[in-house]
Amino acid sequence: MKTKILAVAIIAVVAVLLALHMVRSGVDQPQVETLWAGDAPGALGMTDPDRPAVSIFLPARWHASGAGMVICPGGAYAQLMSSYEGEDIARWLNSFGVAGFVLKYRISPRYRYPAPFLDAQRAVRYVRYHAARLRVRPDRIGIMGFSAGGHLASTVITHFDAGNPSASDPVDRVSSRPNFAILAYPIITLHPPWTHAESVRNLLGPSPQPEMIDQLSNELHVTKDTPPTFLFHTNQDKGVPPENSILFYTALRKAGVRTELHIYEEGPHGIGLGNGHGRAPRVPGTLSWSARAEEWLILQWAPYTRWSFSRLFRL
Repeated sequence: MKTKILAVAIIAVVAVLLALHMVRSGVDQPQVETLWAGDAPGALGMTDPDRPAVSIFLPARWHASGAGMVICPGGAYAQLMSSYEGEDIARWLNSFGVAGFVLKYRISPRYRYPAPFLDAQRAVRYVRYHAARLRVRPDRIGIMGFSAGGHLASTVITHFDAGNPSASDPVDRVSSRPNFAILAYPIITLHPPWTHAESVRNLLGPSPQPEMIDQLSNELHVTKDTPPTFLFHTNQDKGVPPENSILFYTALRKAGVRTELHIYEEGPHGIGLGNGHGRAPRVPGTLSWSARAEEWLILQWAPYTRWSFSRLFRL
């Protein structure tokens, strides 16, 4: 009996190790590519903070769905939480066949609007233009953002364009409209009382003009052409209240855009996957949000039969 139990335990351990290998088989060290060959628009120098880039996490070829997500980490437009709201998210996406492109965008105090928006918009164009090389489909390019990164992503999905066919740079000739979006505890409105004042100050300066507040309160700019959007928030979020997601969800419904909203009772602001891995806090009550997001995301290009190892990120 003991021998049988030991054999089962060994098999279980091997299975877990094999699954972990499969999850990690897409990429060990990501390749980093700058978004402009020369200076970015409005660049104030040529140092690393002046050069927006994407870190590229590709799933294994046998596992790839053809979908890719530009990931915008949060950080109040003053820092980038690129570990648990960037790299960890990319590896979670890889676990069910989605490529992840973690965006390093320009931040305060060196940069204000429109620099972060130009960087995120360029990232969508860049991935779409290089789709064949990056093993994704140009009609399966999404964007995902957390907190202030959620505001940035929501700005991209409400202020996109079809590209400039006469641009000298071929990347600028393609559309900046993502095909879908996932927004995690996003800042949506820049109007009190639901906004995050620090992020507004970092993005627009200490005395923003009222017209800019309206221009970047993204619940006011949803149309029928806004991409399908998944939203996740927590009721206990004191930094960015869930009313932000509710405002955007309501605007999406009014415009007839496919959308899904989950508001969990438990969890502070900035939980990432909520799994306790790395810098992410462990919040058991919200662990299922990533499973719901995965299910929703796959439906955007169904039917697609897939192997998913994402459960490992909820252990």
